This record gives sequence, C-alpha cells and structure tokens, in this order.
Amino acid sequence: MIKNYLKIALRGLAKHRSSSLINILGLSVGMAVALLIGLWINYEYAYDRFLPDYDRVYRLKRHYTLDRVYTSNAISLPLVDLFKNDIPGIQYAAEADWGGSAHSLVVGDKKLYLEGTFVGADFLKIFQFPVIRGNAETALSSPNTIILTASTAEALFGEVNPVGQSIRFDNQQLLTVSGIVEDPPANSTLQFHYLIPFTFMAQNMDYVRQACTDWGMNGFTLFVRLAPQISYEEIAPKIENLLTQNSPKTRDTKQKLSMQAMQNWHLYGKYENGKAVGGYIEYIRIFGLIGFLVLLIACINFINLATARSSHRAKEVGVRKAIGSKRKHLIFQFLTESFFLTSCSFGIALLMVYLALIPFNSLLGSQITMPFRSPSFWLIMVAYISITALIAGSRPAFYLSSFNAVQVLKGALRGERSAVMGRKILIVLQFSCSVALIISTFVIYRQLQHVKDRPTGYDQNRLIMSDWSEDISRNYQALSDELLKSGLIESVARSSSSATNITFFSNIDDWAGKQPGSLSLEVAAITISSSYFETLGMQIKSGRNFRDQLESDANSIILNEAAVEKLNLKEPVGQTITWFENQPATIVGVVENAILGSPFRPVEPTVFTPKGFYASILYRLAPQVKTQEALTQLAPIFERYNPSYPFEYEFVDQAYAQKFQLEVIISKLSGLFAALAIFVSCLGLFGLAAYLAEQRRKEIGIRKILGASAAQIWVLLSRDFLLLVLISCLAAIPIAVYFLENWLEQYNYRITMSPWIFLIASTLAILIAVITVSLQTIRAGKTPPVKSLRTD
Repeated sequence: MIKNYLKIALRGLAKHRSSSLINILGLSVGMAVALLIGLWINYEYAYDRFLPDYDRVYRLKRHYTLDRVYTSNAISLPLVDLFKNDIPGIQYAAEADWGGSAHSLVVGDKKLYLEGTFVGADFLKIFQFPVIRGNAETALSSPNTIILTASTAEALFGEVNPVGQSIRFDNQQLLTVSGIVEDPPANSTLQFHYLIPFTFMAQNMDYVRQACTDWGMNGFTLFVRLAPQISYEEIAPKIENLLTQNSPKTRDTKQKLSMQAMQNWHLYGKYENGKAVGGYIEYIRIFGLIGFLVLLIACINFINLATARSSHRAKEVGVRKAIGSKRKHLIFQFLTESFFLTSCSFGIALLMVYLALIPFNSLLGSQITMPFRSPSFWLIMVAYISITALIAGSRPAFYLSSFNAVQVLKGALRGERSAVMGRKILIVLQFSCSVALIISTFVIYRQLQHVKDRPTGYDQNRLIMSDWSEDISRNYQALSDELLKSGLIESVARSSSSATNITFFSNIDDWAGKQPGSLSLEVAAITISSSYFETLGMQIKSGRNFRDQLESDANSIILNEAAVEKLNLKEPVGQTITWFENQPATIVGVVENAILGSPFRPVEPTVFTPKGFYASILYRLAPQVKTQEALTQLAPIFERYNPSYPFEYEFVDQAYAQKFQLEVIISKLSGLFAALAIFVSCLGLFGLAAYLAEQRRKEIGIRKILGASAAQIWVLLSRDFLLLVLISCLAAIPIAVYFLENWLEQYNYRITMSPWIFLIASTLAILIAVITVSLQTIRAGKTPPVKSLRTD
C-alpha cells in the first residue's frame, strides 16, 4: 500500500514539476533554517555541561546595595576558609584570580604571552578537565608549579614530555610543569592556557597577602562543588548572611551571598535586584522563535499549494471513495505523501546546513558540527521530519479526504470557498511573520548604529595600548623617553585600566552635601599618569590636571562629569571626599565624560587618581608616520625595555568595535533570517500566482479579446495578493512593536522607534510581493488569447 502511495507521489511530482519544486525548495529552506538554529541553540545550551558532575558546581555571587543593588562575582578571600571548613555540604572549594590577565612564559628562545589564571588546590577536583599528564590530586599542591593546556605545552616543548621541565614566568620565577590538561572547548566559560597554584600569588604579591585577611578586598572568585545528594536549597540559608556576620565593613551595604549553578553561567548573566533575570538566554529564545516562524512559513506554503491544487485531485478522491476507500485511508495516503516530500526536503536541508556551517561558525566564533555519528541526533531528526510532515500535510490531508464522492464525480466541488478563505488567512499569517522580522532587522540595525555613533569623549584614532609588565614598570621612564624621542609616538601614558575596559571600582563614602542616611556611591577608579588625558584626547572642563611629579598630588583626584552629577556637587574643585578605605582626597579637576566601559550604558561615574597600580600603557602614533612602519620600528624598542614579553599591542578603535560583536552578529543573523523568511513567503506567493493564472487562463483570454490591457490583467490577478500583504503589514506592526520595545529596554542608550521604520519595512514587503506576483501575472497577461482558448 505504502509503495503504491509513493508511486502516486512521484507521478504527482513529475506532473506538476514547478509547484513541486517550489514546495520542496521552500520546505528545504525552512527546515534548514530551523535545523541550523537548533544546532546553535544546542551548542549554546551545552555550555559548561561537558564536565562530569557539572550540576554540582557553583560560583559564588555577592549582592550589595549602594545607589542600587549590584551583583558581582568578586568576593573576599577570608570566605574561602569558611566554605572549606564551616559549611556542611560543600565538598570542595577553590579560590581563583579569574581576571583573564596575560603573562609571559619563556622556555629557551620560545616566548609566549598568554592568558592564564591562579587557582586553589581543589580546582581540578571541582572542574574535572581531562588530565593528559600528571596527577590532578597533587598538581596544584606546590606553589612554584604550573599546569599547561595541551596546545600551550606543544607550543613551548614540542613533542618532549614537559612534566618536570622549567618555565620562566614573567622573567622572574622558575615554575615546574606539574601536569597537562586538555584545552577547554570553545563552549566553556572557563578559558585558560595554564593554571598556577593560588599559593604562588599569596607568596609573591603583597596585595594578595593582605587580601587573605581583609574582608573589604573583593577581587577574587570562589568556586564550590556540593557533596553528592546535597541541593543548593540546603546550602543557601547557611551562606546568605556570612559577610554581615563576619565583617563589620559590609553591614552598611547590606551584602548577601548566593551561588549560581555552572550550567547557568553562560545563559543567565544578567542580574536585577540580586536575581538572575536573563542574559544570553534571551537571544536563544528570540532565534528559537525565528527558526520556528521560518519553518511555519514554509509549512504554510506547502498547505496553500496543496489545497489550491485540490481540484486536480478531487476526482482521484472521488474514485477511491467510490471503490471502497475510507477517509482514514485517504488521510494516511496524503500524510505519507507529505512525509515523502518532507524527507526529500530534509535531505536538501541537511546539505544546505552542512555547507553553511563553515561561514556560520566563522560569523559566531563557534565550533558547531553536524553530529552524524550520534544515534540521538538521528532519532531527533526522524521526529523533526515527522512533526514537520504532520504540520505541513495535516490540513491538505483532512481537507482532501473530506470530499463527497458523488458530488465530486458530478463535478460539484464544495468547500472551495472556505479553502480559499483558509489560504488567505495563512498568507496573512506568513507575511505578518516575514514583515515582523524585517521590522526587527531595521530596529536592531538602527540600535546598533545609534550606539556606534555615540560620541566616545576621546580620540580613538591611531591610539594603541599594550599590557603592563614588571619589565615595563622598572623601565617605564626610559621606555617613554625613547618612544617620544623616536618621533613615532606623539604622546604616551600609563593607567590601571585599558582605554576600553574599567577593571577596578571603589566606593565614595562621604562628600560635601551628602544627605543623612544616604548610601555610598560606587565609582570606577582609574590610576593614571599626568599625560593620560592628553594621550586620550580627553578635555579637562574645570580645575587642573595632575602635576608631573605625581607624589605631590598623592591625595588629589579628578572626577568626570558623571561623578560630579551623581554627587550633586555645585563647585566640585577644591572639595574633599572620603573614599577607598576611608582615605580623604581633594578634587583638583573635572574632566568631560568619556566611554571607558560599556557603550550601551551611561558613562560610569569615575575617579582618576595618581596613586595605585598600573595595568596598561597607552600611546598615540604620530600623524606623519605610516602605521605599519611605526609598528615595525616600535617592536625593537619594546623588546629592549620589555625583554620577557613579545611586542603585543591592540588598537583602541578595534578593541572598542569588539564591544559590538554580539550586536553585530544578532543584526546579521536577523537580517539573514528575515531575508530567508520573505524568500520562502514569496516562493509560496509565486506558486499560488502561477496556479491562479493557470486556472483563469481562459478568462484572461476572453478579457483580452474584449480589449483588456496587460495592466488591467495585472491588476485583476494581483489585487487580492497585494491586499493580503497590506493586511499582513498592518498586523505585523503591533506585534513587532511589543517584542522590540521589550528588547530595547535592556539598553540605557537606545533609539525610539520611528514610524518611518514601519513604513519602509512595509513598503519593502509590498514591493517584493508585487515583483513576485508580477512575474506570473505579466506573463499571463502577455499570453496570446488564441493560445488560451484553442482547446474550446
């Protein structure tokens, strides 16, 4: 029986080649889009779930109240011992300095500058990365050791077994390789090239030794693994108030602790009022919806074309019913045909996805692969084909099988009017989805451009930054003198943050005019040299800059305009504030706002100070020097004064552009999927227009004989379609506004949706529909009447 049904399906494909091609192509594109998005969602959902017992691993979160509730991963080190010794249910706890800082690794003449981290002794017991060489139990027990990833070990030692070999770290200490672990996969939140015991930091860095007993120094991360059979709900009450119970410094800011499960780190990074409210999961939901809509549009095409051609199959249904076929047999037949067409479409879709994965991975920076060897993948694909076939084939199956045999064989086909109305509703539905996606693409693009065009407050042109090091610290004055003397650089400065990222925050506890009961204000804190503002091109609005002899300005600070506004200072210059560890400081100047953090948020209130640590050196190329020539000549100068490190640099404008990477990807993907959605919709419109032109060819011939022009024929065949598209545009606008308003709320600096966006999107959709329908209607209008009527 099934063999017979497949033969009939193949004959139908051969007889109606054009409509079959449209059906299969549209369904293939829809299935490919849904499959590609599904693979991406699975990849993102699998983040951090590759390790054993990942569901028992947590990261500590600190919530504190200032002008609002802040949430941070940064904790104080005295908590580590509490979690290890005093909290029942915690199996392992490990501190880490997870700042993503890079260091120099030197072996012989091989010199690498890579990011790694310092971790507690139980780190590999919590995160069970596969250990290739060494012992995970003891590899982090000795301070002067280092664990390398496989790729780093190969780069430094080649094929030689590196365990027991020595590496010079930052040109200061020799570290012994104690183990090799596999490289973290791309969909891991924890990315590193090496691990060094945290005890190394405590022995060699003064501020870490101080932090081990100071509850107020929050700059570290704590990871924990729960004991088997212990739930987070059992732990939460025990840890919530640990800070206020042990540290008087934390009581004014109402600090509380919670833990976030490892599987949620990537997806739920957005916190409000101390609760995880979203993050990357929002984009997964959006594109999951887009994948479903594109597949639905393709299924609607299938339904419309199948029901439109019902008259061709009416007599077949009548004959089958007359010779004894029951309705359930006919339903099964049509669903079998739908399954066959869907399977053909899936084969093409699979090829499309396979070919698209390379550019798709390149765009997203992901490593998505087709899991052809996974039995579960094929089981899911069988279910995917079956559900798609059911969605696409159910209405045609039930509609065609409902025909009355006697009436059909007499030539009276009932229910056509309701079928036409159903097709119109489905056309409106699919074009509404397509227009909504077009509107979304315009809004996302405009929001991206709006933020990109936001004034930064400083000049990024030809501005370069390099990481600080111990060598640069010792040789900074000589290095800066030679850079300026070379003529390659017009200005050079140093700071504790790069020009595009703020790494340290502190509190202003007291200031003139502070209201009783007011909370402290959290501000960004940046240590700078006196040439910082000149190098970046930031303008001092009032007061003065720091003096060249920074020691004389040790207790002076400069505020940006945002900090002055937050503190509500009328005449800030000369006033005194109390901030970091209750230190008094005098305001000597006010500088104009500059975006040194996120371009999507308001400018951070910032305190610039001459006293502190440094993490970056910034320098601006002279205007008369060619960029590549300057970089070539700068390399030996840096190597002379920074011999332990390769010459690494980053242009500020390129680093700033990286902040828009996610939004650029979202913009490109939404544009791509909107284009595919409108393409699939137009495929269906093209097929329906071709069918209706064929159905009305004799009417068209008679009208032409009676004097109708090609334009009149075009209006006759096109007006219904264009009216439906217009209705779709009107229906899509409120739907798009609702979702886009919610999406835009996450941005402090955002656009307002102009009516022009909806007008342009609607006009574009109507224009595409006009072109699609015209390809058939104009052809029908130009057909000679004698050709249309020659059979009569």
